[in-house]
Formats: sequence, C-alpha cells, structure tokens
Amino acid sequence: MQYVHLGCSGLKISRICLGTMTYGSSQWRPWVLDEDASRPLIKQALEAGINFFDTADMYSLGASEEVLGRALKDFGAGREKLVIATKVFYPMGEGPNARGLSRKHILAAIDASLHRLGTDYVDLYQIHRFDAETPIEETLEALHDVVRAGKARYLGASSMPAWQFAKMLYTADAHGWTRFITMQNHYNLIYREEEREMIPFCVDQGIGVIPWSPLARGLLAGKRRTKTLRAETDTYSQQLYGEQMSDADAQVVDSLEALAREAGMPPARMALAWLLQKPGVIAPIVGVSKPGQLGDALAALEVALPPETVARLEERYQPHSVAGI
Repeated sequence: MQYVHLGCSGLKISRICLGTMTYGSSQWRPWVLDEDASRPLIKQALEAGINFFDTADMYSLGASEEVLGRALKDFGAGREKLVIATKVFYPMGEGPNARGLSRKHILAAIDASLHRLGTDYVDLYQIHRFDAETPIEETLEALHDVVRAGKARYLGASSMPAWQFAKMLYTADAHGWTRFITMQNHYNLIYREEEREMIPFCVDQGIGVIPWSPLARGLLAGKRRTKTLRAETDTYSQQLYGEQMSDADAQVVDSLEALAREAGMPPARMALAWLLQKPGVIAPIVGVSKPGQLGDALAALEVALPPETVARLEERYQPHSVAGI
C-alpha cells in the first residue's frame, strides 16, 4: 500500500480510501449491503493496508457509521492506526434544525456520529455540502470548536463552487479558525468540470483532493450495458449522469474500454490509474460491493499511464453542466 499526506497535514493516509455509502441498511436504498455482507469487504480493505475510511451520517441514516464502527473495532489494528472520516449537512430527522450547518446541528451531529462510530474522535470531519442558509462564520466557528474539543482532528469540505470554498478558507484564516485541508469533489473521466477552477485552487492552497464517484457509479467499470439494481434505483446517479448515457460520455467510455483491452487490464483499473495521476488527487474514494472490485483499485496503484494514453483517454471529453453540488 502507498501512503501520502492528507492535504498539507502530517497525517498519512492510504492512496485508496474505502467509501462506505454502500454499507448500512438495504431499507435505505435497495442496493446497499446489510451488515453481514459489508463486514468481509471492510476486513479485506484492512488486510490490504487501507487505513482511510469515509462515511457520512446520512448514509443509511446512521447505519453506515454503525456498521463501519463495529467492523473497525472488530477487525482493525487499533484506533490510532485508522483514519476515519465522516460528514455533516443532510437531514437526519424531520425537524428544521436536524440538517444544515448551523452551530446547533453541527454540535449535535458530531456527538451523534461519534456515538454511532463508537469512537471518541474522527480524524476528518467534513461538511457534506455548502449551506447557503447559515452564515459561514457560524459554521466555521462551530467546526473550529469541534476540533478544539478534540472531537475531530482535521476538517474537510465537499462539492461546492470554488468561489464558495475560497470564501470559507479566507474567513477561517481571517479569524484564526481551523482550516479545511481536503476537498471531496465529483471527479472522473466523464465529469472533469472540477479541472477548471476547484482543482487548480486546491493545488495552490495545499488542499488534498479526495474524489467521490471515481468510476461514475460503475459507468467506467465496464457496466454501462448491464441493468443493475443500483442503475435502476439510484435516482442521484441518474441526476448526475442521466438515465441514458450521452453520446459524448459514450465516446469517452469507448476510448477507455478500447485502451484497457490493448493494455490487458479492466477498464476500472485504468480509470482509477488515470485519476491517481491527476494533480492534487491524493486518494479516490472507492465503493466496493464485491471482493474483486477492491483488487482492481489496489492494482491501479501500480499502473503508470504514458502521456499518449492519457491524451487518448481525455481527447473526446465534452464539457458538462455542473453536477453533484
């Protein structure tokens, strides 16, 4: 396993992060694995040297955190060897204050997440989205207090326009509050809009990029022609990529599949290898629902794509409307 710094911090993380939205309760989404099916995959990740795990309070409405916490306690080599990340923003109840980035919700949400994870602290606490209804000063001071209280070691953000992220970093610096060190954004071969502003900004600021949906919900893994339960029921994925793949996206996938065949590797491995070579990217967040999927992700760490292959993978890309914010 390769390990790199988490942004500009001294913390070392595995270059593959195991994402756990797929683990929790099938009652939340029919494609989510229940606990018994999830545990062997988390164990496999630990045995492979992965130390970085990403979840969120809203995944399976808390069940993902519970499943991850129990598995890491049972299979892990001790809390200090693990890097656990979770998120706050989305609704966790019916009340008007059970969501967003108000001080009230953040302070309640971190305690609830810690209880579900069975730990005293998380290594990375992330805002899941930007909250336009709450003053950023209120959000940033509350997050700073979470760090000062020892409940989180570092802070991260996810999926927002670059100008909003810049404003939050500037405000934190101006007040001496804890700075974000990561950006978890939407980035893959068929969605590269982050290359315009967000990624250059993160590189300039020393912010580590940890992309979500690195395989475009399976479209870059050779599954685009297969009707899966997730493809038919994941409405968020349909919002991101449409119910039918666009002609432009299909051309990118065609290039990926052809080049992967030439290289004698699965498309997923090549797509992840491409992402791992991009500026600012430190650890793609990979969802694993079958044992072989983790193997492809790990194998991608050993692939160095030549410039001509990268150029061919990228040449057919067409700009997209902003998605995933």
